[in-house]
Amino acid sequence: MEMVRIATCGSVDDGKSTLIGRLLYDSKQIFVDQMEAIEEVSNRRGSDYVDLALLTDGLRAEREQGITIDVAYRYFATPKRKFVLADTPGHIQYTRNMVTGASTADVALVLLDARKGVLEQTKRHAFLSTLLGVPHMVVCVNKMDLVDYSQDRFDELVDEFSDFASRLDVGDLRFVPVSALVGDNVIDKSDEMPWYLGMPLLPMLEQIHVASDRNLIDVRFPVQYVIRPHRMEYQDFRGYAGTVAGGVLTVGDEITVLPSGFTSTVSAIQTADGPLESAEPPMSVVVSLADDIDISRGDMICRPHNQPHVGQDIDLMVCWMSSDRKLEVGSTLAIKHTTRWVRAKVTEMQYRLDVNTMHRDPAGDSLDLNEIGRVRIRTSGPLLFDEYRRNRNTGSLILVDETTNATLGAGMIIGPA
Repeated sequence: MEMVRIATCGSVDDGKSTLIGRLLYDSKQIFVDQMEAIEEVSNRRGSDYVDLALLTDGLRAEREQGITIDVAYRYFATPKRKFVLADTPGHIQYTRNMVTGASTADVALVLLDARKGVLEQTKRHAFLSTLLGVPHMVVCVNKMDLVDYSQDRFDELVDEFSDFASRLDVGDLRFVPVSALVGDNVIDKSDEMPWYLGMPLLPMLEQIHVASDRNLIDVRFPVQYVIRPHRMEYQDFRGYAGTVAGGVLTVGDEITVLPSGFTSTVSAIQTADGPLESAEPPMSVVVSLADDIDISRGDMICRPHNQPHVGQDIDLMVCWMSSDRKLEVGSTLAIKHTTRWVRAKVTEMQYRLDVNTMHRDPAGDSLDLNEIGRVRIRTSGPLLFDEYRRNRNTGSLILVDETTNATLGAGMIIGPA
């Protein structure tokens, strides 16, 4: 069954946690004891309704303040699909958490409060979703019950958001009017909005076509681990374990191993469930080759005439996630890219990006917590990479503190410098 990853986006109090709670509740994905627990908390607070947001706001600080701080993941399935829902924070100071939740998403679920409209943080999250390469965007105009289910108000917000989105790289944009609190147009069509002729939210999520979003053209297989069994009867076996990051790898394919450039042929593809004839993203497999080649962790298997960039000078967009230090020209870091670790130095700060206005500030010489900018780095060894817009797996990296091993930032590769 196909897996779809969804990240909820939007401003504070637009109802992201409540919408996820409603999806879980109406699709009967909640256990009785969970429902009893949130009913008890809701009654203790004096609410006249069951606060479904409590299903995702699990931290004590979140419950006390009524806000989302950390990314909460919830899993549920329908007869058609499996879903992973990431409830991301709406506050500006938790931008790094939102980036984490959206970095692997197939669909960005952007919420608007029908009363407040398109806010600055709504635009910020929508822009970040496109920056992170999320291919589909569904805009839920929430709290329609508070504007008397007005078609005019819905149409007004559709026009306003569409005008803003025209400046973004949005491949697939859809709109649906909902009320997460009472369940209108979440699972079933609402009788309150007969003027809306589209699909309710869940059926829409079930039919969004995500298979073509994966890169099935460029074969990319970063080697995670070299398998050499110790038992005598398997001494002739050598396999290379990893996750397929792009393309379709098939038994009999001629391949090249980078950075050495040696060539061979795929002789077998193994999984825990047995052998396969082919593998595609995001399958974890063990690949065997017809020839004994010196291959180690961090090397990449690809096609001879379809290879990634190999280089040390790289331009990338960085979302800085550290409050303890800034990213400045001259900063030295560790880089984790696919299965390879290298050291790197920031050689140029090209501009800092104001994600509210999308204005580029070339005078910006550093990045603070939650800031985004374009930088150039030079690595201690060559990286094997693609542009992020072509392959999110081989086009992304994380920046790590060499001393503490703490994650400092996330990078989306623009290309070789």
